[in-house]
Amino acid sequence: MDVYRKEAATLGAFVVLIFFTVFGDALNPAQVGSTMSMLLLAGLFLVMLWAAFSVVRHAECLASLLGEPYGTLILTLSVIGIEVALIAAIMIAGADKPTLARDTMLSIIMIVLNGLVGLSLVFGGLRHRLQEYNLQGASAYIAVLMPFALLGLVLPRFTESAPGGELSGLMSVFLIVMSVLLYGIFLAVQTVTHSDIFTHQPAAGVADTEEETGHHVTGVRTVPFHAVGLLAALLPIVLLSKKLAVYVDFGIEALGAPLAFGGFLIAALILTPEALSAIRSARDNQLQRSVNICLGSALSTMGLTIPTVLIIGWSIGEPVELGLEPTEIVLLAATLVVSLVTFISKRTHALQGAVHLALFAAYVILIFDTAK
Repeated sequence: MDVYRKEAATLGAFVVLIFFTVFGDALNPAQVGSTMSMLLLAGLFLVMLWAAFSVVRHAECLASLLGEPYGTLILTLSVIGIEVALIAAIMIAGADKPTLARDTMLSIIMIVLNGLVGLSLVFGGLRHRLQEYNLQGASAYIAVLMPFALLGLVLPRFTESAPGGELSGLMSVFLIVMSVLLYGIFLAVQTVTHSDIFTHQPAAGVADTEEETGHHVTGVRTVPFHAVGLLAALLPIVLLSKKLAVYVDFGIEALGAPLAFGGFLIAALILTPEALSAIRSARDNQLQRSVNICLGSALSTMGLTIPTVLIIGWSIGEPVELGLEPTEIVLLAATLVVSLVTFISKRTHALQGAVHLALFAAYVILIFDTAK
């Protein structure tokens, strides 16, 4: 019975999936009206969020069994897989939103590099004052993230071979190949050749404490058990993505919300469980794990989403606009510069976190600060 109780989120998600599969046509927003559509959107969002927590729990158990950086990598790839599924579902559903992928990637970068990093550094700094992590690993993340962000989200705004922020065929092929190869090389470095730089290395003669290195996870079983549990929790989330996409599209139009709010909503759903894991790790003085989660999420978002949405756009004949607007470019540049300053030293403190949170607040304000 204990297993069923712990897997209630996964079982509940499958029940909801079956319900929408059977009665989905009758629950179409055009038939049930605005109020019921909003309730269904909220219900779907909460069920998928509940299942996402189950994904994180199994990933943390695998992290406890496999150690870093493999555990965090599994968590990151699982969460970003949900993001890609949601974006793909909305694109394939036919929603005319060429900027959806761009808005979602920017939202994840802002939430992770500013909101999540900021909260982690503030909570960790207030509790432990100065915290340490492996500077080489953070530098590797930032070094790969910067060309992804600049080539994928900034350069398309200035190229003249395609209108607006879209990409020509040649540039699309380049970004796909570059993203796959660069992210693949990074994964090889992270897991094979230099995995030690993504783990905390205490100073000579100083041993790590259990608080700094251990994963405080209860109910850990075996690798196969948690691998199957993670996949089982992911499956209904991915399959429900198409259902959620219909209500997200309807809700944004009904509320008259900015289109960028759709990307922010998707990012919030994806990152909430991972955010709690990163903040908890920082509070437990496991800053290395928190850094791996934060920077790994931002990097995986760019490395996996860019080629996926470009390929999907090609296959369904929908334009994909990746180039950011000028104000967003300024905010992205400020975020990358502040991140470089934050991760230029192997010690962090709460003030650095407060700066990141200020940038995150500016991003949220800009979503709704649109022309009248």
